[in-house]
Amino acid sequence: MGKLERVHFQKRMGSANGQAICVALGVIGLLGVILCSALPLWKVSQERNEGLWVDCVKRDSLHQCKVYESKVSTDLQAAQIMIIISCMLAGLSVLVLSCGANLTTCVQNEDAMPRMRLVAGVGLLLGGLLVIIPVSWSARVTVREKESLKREMGASIYIGWAAGVLMILAGGLLCCFSRPKSKA
Repeated sequence: MGKLERVHFQKRMGSANGQAICVALGVIGLLGVILCSALPLWKVSQERNEGLWVDCVKRDSLHQCKVYESKVSTDLQAAQIMIIISCMLAGLSVLVLSCGANLTTCVQNEDAMPRMRLVAGVGLLLGGLLVIIPVSWSARVTVREKESLKREMGASIYIGWAAGVLMILAGGLLCCFSRPKSKA
């Protein structure tokens, strides 16, 4: 193997390792968003736990959970919509990244691969922002109501923040290092 081939091989492997890290961060972020959405731990108190989809009441060391049946507030509707869109964006972005990464042979076109990684990066950035916005809004409301309603932020808030940060980190790395080659 010549010197030029060795440098190209090392660049490609370093790029592949970075892309593998971005795939891992994206998948962990996606799983975090799903977990954040599913757990009824957005707002917690001694008697009840509120989630994105259900309200749980504690009675005799048992939790009785009910899906929100009546009309929910516009804040909760917006949070539900943003979380769903974030899950879809993150899932599609991880799928596109998996196909466009140097780790796989799904795409043979060398010009299309950086573009696919860039699209995946933008999707992960947007998905991360769409998680952080409703989680932060809910945290703000919970902190404001803390004294009057005796509620605190639940684990879902922290999981949502972590998931959003991981997705933004993965998306940012992909956007920085996956620029398409300019044709000169």
